[in-house]
Amino acid sequence: MDSSIWSNELVELFLEVGNQNANSFWAANLPLEEELHSRASTEQRATFMRRKYRERKYRKVLEDFHDLEELNKALCAAVVSSDVLQTMELVFSGADIMCATGDPVYSTPYLLAQRAGQKLQMEFLHQNKLTDFPRLDQWSENASLPDVSVFMDGFLYVSSDMGRRWCTLEGGFLSYYENERSPSAIGRVDVTEVVSLAKVDLHVSGRAVFTVELYLRTERALTVGAETQDTQHDWIQALTKCFVPSKVEGLVRKQSELIGRLHYKEGHDLYHWRTGWFMLEGSALHFSSGDEAGEEEVLHLKQLQELTVSTHIEGEDKIQVLLMVESGRTIYIHGFSRMDFSLWHSAITLAAGTDGRALGDQQLTKNGVPIIVDSCIAFVTQYGLCQEGIYQSPGDPARVSLLLEEFTRDARNVKLRNKEHQLEDVTDTLKRFLSQLEDALLTKELYPYWVSALDEAEEKQRVKKYSTFIESLPKIYRSTLHALLQHLYRIQQCSHLNGMPSEKLSAVFSSCLFQTQGQTPQEMSVIRDLISNYVTLFSVRQKRFGLSPSMRSCELAETALSMRNDTFKADDLWTTFEVIENGELERPLHHSEKILEQVLEWSTLDCPSSAFLVIKKFAGAKRMAGGKGKFSDGSCKLLSGHKFQDKYVVLRSDKLLLYRDIKVSTPFFSISFIHCHIPPSKDF
Repeated sequence: MDSSIWSNELVELFLEVGNQNANSFWAANLPLEEELHSRASTEQRATFMRRKYRERKYRKVLEDFHDLEELNKALCAAVVSSDVLQTMELVFSGADIMCATGDPVYSTPYLLAQRAGQKLQMEFLHQNKLTDFPRLDQWSENASLPDVSVFMDGFLYVSSDMGRRWCTLEGGFLSYYENERSPSAIGRVDVTEVVSLAKVDLHVSGRAVFTVELYLRTERALTVGAETQDTQHDWIQALTKCFVPSKVEGLVRKQSELIGRLHYKEGHDLYHWRTGWFMLEGSALHFSSGDEAGEEEVLHLKQLQELTVSTHIEGEDKIQVLLMVESGRTIYIHGFSRMDFSLWHSAITLAAGTDGRALGDQQLTKNGVPIIVDSCIAFVTQYGLCQEGIYQSPGDPARVSLLLEEFTRDARNVKLRNKEHQLEDVTDTLKRFLSQLEDALLTKELYPYWVSALDEAEEKQRVKKYSTFIESLPKIYRSTLHALLQHLYRIQQCSHLNGMPSEKLSAVFSSCLFQTQGQTPQEMSVIRDLISNYVTLFSVRQKRFGLSPSMRSCELAETALSMRNDTFKADDLWTTFEVIENGELERPLHHSEKILEQVLEWSTLDCPSSAFLVIKKFAGAKRMAGGKGKFSDGSCKLLSGHKFQDKYVVLRSDKLLLYRDIKVSTPFFSISFIHCHIPPSKDF
């Protein structure tokens, strides 16, 4: 060491502590796989040093200290001894160098060391008196944000040529230089102007570069890349801390691919755009208004019922707006520029699509069932329930492959129609999908358990074991199995028409659900048990009406009412109502309409499971009625809100009159019920 630069006391301090003693604190918890090797690159060395000293990732954790007061008391005791290493450990663990000692004369640790004649202690305290070390509470695992400094430096690859540049982040500005010795920056970015930050991994000259894309308010983007994922993570944490407010710091904690701010509006307020903070993590879109009272919310993109882009007029400008509908909830977003809107649109579309053969990779209904399964079941229920030998007849292999490919590409926009699709192709598509899943629906892990349940001679005991296995399945597996067994149970209930009892269905589906090469008697027995005991396994509440394909709505109402002990007035008019569109449309069925035919029509809805029947009193059937209602002519999708708009509706005699509001005297739309059949339609 050059004593002309370093003081004698400082040189002596270095020698006293030494690398080995220093590392006993700084590298006490260094994992073997993270040790720095001689072949490490400059970037890897910089990352290691930053994590070791700035983040203090590997430091020794001092025990028996619960608060700052205890640390300070120990420091005052240590500085009067010759143990400088102990003083270093206490200071670097958060003890306050300028804490009050309680002595009116020797009021600081430095003065205590001076009184005791401990020159090395004095030198150490002097050199570190202005350093701001994190306090004890900041080491807590529950700290709101990692201790990443807003100052960063190191080599990064910078667009547009992705040349290797020396970069610094200081005072909210990201500057990049030709090299670490350059006096002036080549370029500079105000990070507070960043609206979106995306993590994208690229390959440059045959090597992986872990990049970060910064999108600014202006039509400009800057790409910087690191050599390692650790370095990329450090820069992302530091950059986001510069432009994401602390009120939404929960978004920063997650391992996001994309984070930033967007203009948005929701279903309860479609008239005013607000600015919110959004973060994409896998297929979950987290967002928050950033207000004090605003809670973090989540959209599950794979369960979107609608994902469309429209052009909207804002003043004199045309902006692109992304519409997302999930479980009846509507969100609109648009960016600060075309560039960042395109970024979010592409990322959300990708995250909302099918991206693998696992169940969790599929586009889902709001009930958590893959759309391909739900659509095939609905089609078969409508057109194949009474088809003899359903699921036994093979489809055309080429058409089945094409249909499966369409579902894989974008299940949300595949609509199965009777004249366009063959029943056998749809049944084979469902079977092939189940057979080609990444894991069997009943899971390969549980295979021996399912089969071992057959050792129970009594069916009741077998069902009890099956219920336990079903409960242990992941949620999406459980939901899909529920939907499929409900469907197969319905088919075997109509076996007198289609010739497919549970024995035959189990022969067809055992190899699909277990993903085995053949059909063993044991596998078929398990599937037969599951189909036959569907009601018990899933605790389905049933009241048997003796429902036949020819039962009409008036018969259903009479049968249901006869099962109740309540008394009814003679002039009460009870009838069966059909409820669809998540309750947005409710209509009384005509007394002659066949129940089964009407229920089968639900398969044409976007979400058939959202429809149901209810039996209730038809109040005011013979007098004029009026009130608020919802209306849609189906002509367009309006940016101003839902599929249905609020209107004032009046039922007078044999006409239905619609007014724009209650103050308007002339209806803008009317329907005569004379010789008029009103079909169930999602657009009425």
